[in-house]
Amino acid sequence: MSIFVDETTKVVYQGLTGSQGRFYGLLNREYGTQVVAGTNPRKAGTDVEGIPVHASVADAVAATGATASCIFIPAPGVKSAVLEAAEGGIEFIVCITEGVPAQDEALFFNRLRREHPNVRLLGPNCPGIISPGRANIGI
Repeated sequence: MSIFVDETTKVVYQGLTGSQGRFYGLLNREYGTQVVAGTNPRKAGTDVEGIPVHASVADAVAATGATASCIFIPAPGVKSAVLEAAEGGIEFIVCITEGVPAQDEALFFNRLRREHPNVRLLGPNCPGIISPGRANIGI
């Protein structure tokens, strides 16, 4: 029984065009996870081995119906990425990034609770989540 993710979960990778995001995004797709999009405002309109890259999470959600996001971006940008995912319609956010400033974590955690109470956040600084044989989001 899957609790948070399964084979129907559609995932947006924020940071898919970076080395780690690309490596794990493609590895997760190979596992069976529906990696439906990536985001990078400077690379919108391109793709990573068939996975389309959008300018924003909201664009990716509108195009794909994604409900989960995996964040693979540098620590200084995580606060904005988490809030962008929630505002873009994502229900489950997995943040892999380590070294996120504690003040940023407190800010986005409290904003999620206050402004997006139905959004669930895993991380930051976590390996991700797996439903064996169904979906893997993370490392």
